[in-house]
Amino acid sequence: MPPPPPLRFAANVSWLFQEIPDLPGRICAAARAGFPAVEVAWPYAADPGEVKAALRETQLELVLINTPPGDVAAGELGLGAVPGRQDGFRADLQQAVTWARDLSCKRIHIMAGRVPEGIDRASIEKEMEETFIENLRYAADILDQNGIVGLIEPINCRISEPRYFLNTPHQGASILQKVGRPNVKMQMDLYHWQIMDGNLTENIKKYFPLIGHVQVAQVPHRNEPDSPGELHFPYLYDLLQGLRYQGYIGCEYKPQGDTTAGLGWMETYRRRCEDRDTAE
Repeated sequence: MPPPPPLRFAANVSWLFQEIPDLPGRICAAARAGFPAVEVAWPYAADPGEVKAALRETQLELVLINTPPGDVAAGELGLGAVPGRQDGFRADLQQAVTWARDLSCKRIHIMAGRVPEGIDRASIEKEMEETFIENLRYAADILDQNGIVGLIEPINCRISEPRYFLNTPHQGASILQKVGRPNVKMQMDLYHWQIMDGNLTENIKKYFPLIGHVQVAQVPHRNEPDSPGELHFPYLYDLLQGLRYQGYIGCEYKPQGDTTAGLGWMETYRRRCEDRDTAE
């Protein structure tokens, strides 16, 4: 068997290159920095024609967008699991599909949303799960017609999002099993997985068949992968390569300073791969 190919990284331009104010400008900055692809949380405030032109000019692939967050002023962060908001979810999904189709993006993160304010999680968890499963099955059919993969992402409730419904890889895997659609997968953000459960080696191996996208950031401060923290990324990269992960790895972290100045980790990874190829 030939050696596994090097991993591919996508700049999350909602987090990186914030020194540049506009989305098309960030896409161009990502290309200059050597990224082959980008991802963006919510592109919807930008001009779609300008975004498309920037992708065409740079020849970068847009690999991921999120469904719209809903009413941010009312505290919403996606509607996938929010009871009573199915009509809003479907409208937001259609908006995301329209953007993804126009920009040739093949993955949409379907945001679960938060437990409604003032309601105890335990009292509504079953209803939220049933709503999420219903909405994911609906989404799977729409996405399948457009050649798009839907993703659900466990987001930690210890630091980032205390009221987010979907928190752990185990919960995500259980929901995917109940949804039962091959084009709905799990988005593994190693930052969230480490905070919620740790045990990354075994969890990555166990849930690898369900993983449709990967994101990285150091723990606990969510900075560059080579910044001080809990995670040893050279080991994790080797693990993903050994499992023959074929997708992109989204760089969803907070740069400690200038984005480009903090990209030394990417060059270190490239050289490590070259040295290993030479040794073999």
